[in-house]
Amino acid sequence: MSKILLEGGQAVFYCNGCKRVHIINLANEGMPKWGFNGSEVAPTFTPSILSRYKHPKGYSNDNPAPVGFDGEYVTDVCHSFVTDGKIQYLGDCTHELAGQTIELPEFKWDDEDD
Repeated sequence: MSKILLEGGQAVFYCNGCKRVHIINLANEGMPKWGFNGSEVAPTFTPSILSRYKHPKGYSNDNPAPVGFDGEYVTDVCHSFVTDGKIQYLGDCTHELAGQTIELPEFKWDDEDD
Protein backbone atom coordinates (compact mmCIF):
# COMPACT_ATOMS: atom_id res chain seq x y z
CA MET A 1 0.00 0.00 0.00
CA SER A 2 1.11 3.56 -0.69
CA LYS A 3 2.45 5.87 2.00
CA ILE A 4 1.18 8.95 0.14
CA LEU A 5 -1.76 10.05 -1.97
CA LEU A 6 -0.93 11.84 -5.22
CA GLU A 7 -3.70 14.08 -6.44
CA GLY A 8 -3.95 17.35 -8.35
CA GLY A 9 -0.19 17.94 -8.45
CA GLN A 10 0.07 17.51 -4.69
CA ALA A 11 1.24 14.81 -2.28
CA VAL A 12 -0.70 14.03 0.90
CA PHE A 13 0.71 12.02 3.79
CA TYR A 14 -0.28 11.37 7.39
CA CYS A 15 1.95 12.83 10.10
CA ASN A 16 2.07 10.83 13.35
CA GLY A 17 3.53 13.84 15.16
CA CYS A 18 0.72 16.25 14.28
CA LYS A 19 -1.92 13.53 14.05
CA ARG A 20 -3.17 15.02 10.79
CA VAL A 21 -2.25 15.10 7.11
CA HIS A 22 0.32 17.33 5.47
CA ILE A 23 -0.18 18.40 1.86
CA ILE A 24 2.75 19.56 -0.27
CA ASN A 25 2.80 20.96 -3.78
CA LEU A 26 4.70 19.02 -6.43
CA ALA A 27 3.59 20.59 -9.70
CA ASN A 28 1.25 23.58 -9.39
CA GLU A 29 2.60 26.93 -10.55
CA GLY A 30 2.46 30.03 -8.36
CA MET A 31 3.35 28.31 -5.09
CA PRO A 32 6.45 26.63 -3.63
CA LYS A 33 7.20 23.18 -5.09
CA TRP A 34 8.94 20.20 -3.53
CA GLY A 35 11.12 17.70 -5.32
CA PHE A 36 9.79 14.13 -5.34
CA ASN A 37 11.53 10.85 -6.17
CA GLY A 38 8.37 9.37 -7.73
CA SER A 39 7.95 6.52 -5.22
CA GLU A 40 4.63 6.14 -3.43
CA VAL A 41 6.05 3.32 -1.30
CA ALA A 42 9.35 4.97 -0.24
CA PRO A 43 8.83 8.68 -0.98
CA THR A 44 11.51 11.34 -0.68
CA PHE A 45 10.62 15.04 -0.74
CA THR A 46 13.11 17.89 -0.90
CA PRO A 47 13.68 20.29 0.78
CA SER A 48 12.39 19.88 4.36
CA ILE A 49 8.70 20.37 5.15
CA LEU A 50 7.82 23.08 7.68
CA SER A 51 4.26 23.34 8.94
CA ARG A 52 3.01 25.90 11.47
CA TYR A 53 -0.58 25.69 12.62
CA LYS A 54 -2.73 27.46 15.19
CA HIS A 55 -5.21 25.65 17.38
CA PRO A 56 -7.11 26.25 20.61
CA LYS A 57 -4.81 25.75 23.61
CA GLY A 58 -5.45 22.39 25.26
CA TYR A 59 -7.31 20.98 22.27
CA SER A 60 -6.29 18.87 19.27
CA ASN A 61 -7.75 16.96 16.33
CA ASP A 62 -8.40 14.07 18.75
CA ASN A 63 -9.95 16.40 21.33
CA PRO A 64 -11.61 19.28 19.42
CA ALA A 65 -12.55 22.57 21.04
CA PRO A 66 -16.25 23.21 21.61
CA VAL A 67 -18.17 25.23 19.03
CA GLY A 68 -17.76 28.94 19.79
CA PHE A 69 -14.42 28.48 21.62
CA ASP A 70 -13.27 31.94 22.72
CA GLY A 71 -10.02 31.12 24.52
CA GLU A 72 -6.31 31.26 23.84
CA TYR A 73 -4.76 29.87 20.65
CA VAL A 74 -1.24 28.47 20.35
CA THR A 75 1.01 27.86 17.34
CA ASP A 76 2.57 24.43 16.90
CA VAL A 77 5.45 23.55 14.58
CA CYS A 78 6.19 20.39 12.61
CA HIS A 79 9.49 20.42 10.71
CA SER A 80 10.65 17.27 8.96
CA PHE A 81 12.52 15.56 6.18
CA VAL A 82 10.81 12.71 4.34
CA THR A 83 13.47 10.39 2.91
CA ASP A 84 13.04 6.86 1.52
CA GLY A 85 9.67 6.41 3.24
CA LYS A 86 10.85 7.61 6.65
CA ILE A 87 10.02 10.89 8.34
CA GLN A 88 12.76 12.58 10.36
CA TYR A 89 11.26 15.04 12.83
CA LEU A 90 13.64 17.91 13.50
CA GLY A 91 14.36 19.42 16.91
CA ASP A 92 12.15 22.48 16.41
CA CYS A 93 8.97 20.35 16.31
CA THR A 94 6.63 21.09 19.20
CA HIS A 95 5.14 17.57 19.32
CA GLU A 96 6.38 14.46 21.13
CA LEU A 97 8.18 13.00 18.08
CA ALA A 98 10.75 15.83 17.85
CA GLY A 99 14.22 14.41 17.22
CA GLN A 100 12.94 10.99 16.13
CA THR A 101 12.87 9.19 12.77
CA ILE A 102 10.02 6.76 12.04
CA GLU A 103 8.46 5.00 9.05
CA LEU A 104 5.72 6.92 7.30
CA PRO A 105 2.46 5.08 7.90
CA GLU A 106 0.49 3.68 4.98
CA PHE A 107 -1.89 6.36 3.76
CA LYS A 108 -5.59 5.78 4.17
CA TRP A 109 -8.53 8.15 4.51
CA ASP A 110 -10.52 7.43 7.70
CA ASP A 111 -13.60 6.41 5.72
CA GLU A 112 -11.79 3.80 3.56
CA ASP A 113 -12.46 0.14 4.23
CA ASP A 114 -9.62 -1.93 5.69
